[in-house]
Amino acid sequence: MAKYTESKCRLCRREGAKLFLKGERCYKSVCPFERRPVAPGQHAGGRRKISEYGQQLREKQKVKRIYGVLEGQFRAYYEKADRMKGITGQNMLSLLERRLDNVVYRMGIAVSRSQARQLVTHGHFTVNGRNVDIASYQVKANDVIAVRENKKDNKYFAALKEVVKNGAMPKWVDFDPETLKGKVLALPQRDDIDAQITEQMIVELYSK
Repeated sequence: MAKYTESKCRLCRREGAKLFLKGERCYKSVCPFERRPVAPGQHAGGRRKISEYGQQLREKQKVKRIYGVLEGQFRAYYEKADRMKGITGQNMLSLLERRLDNVVYRMGIAVSRSQARQLVTHGHFTVNGRNVDIASYQVKANDVIAVRENKKDNKYFAALKEVVKNGAMPKWVDFDPETLKGKVLALPQRDDIDAQITEQMIVELYSK
């Protein structure tokens, strides 16, 4: 599977917004975006009018990079959302939020989605008692996500009890650092997604 291996901070600069791809570093003054909030490249600082298509494309790229999915995966989420009842853009964001790696991140178990994806693919979690190592696994309301019993003594999870920030957790998930077990309380709604995303622009892009 293709993987982006260059500086993640360049992605934030390219999209002109913090995507919080590196966890705690993104909240500190050492964040490169704070020091140089312009797109990378020799002529990035020049003024240039962006077309409507360009704005839509940038919005799509931003969301892809926030959730760490490839173009084919992202297109599949859009097509599935378009077949669902309700508003296509909101359905698409809900599907992205319900990825297991994102849920692990939202519960505060990982500091970034990329770290959450690594933990999931290494087989550290169960969903409703069943081992799941697929980052794109779609969780449902009332699903129970827990650290596997034979992984609880891992140094990372032992230290997790001291660092989990329950205050930053969205209302649709819950996680108990003592038992290393969490639950999806409800499906995520548009108001639960804090990223600055204009999903309608993406729908318009794919609708052409």
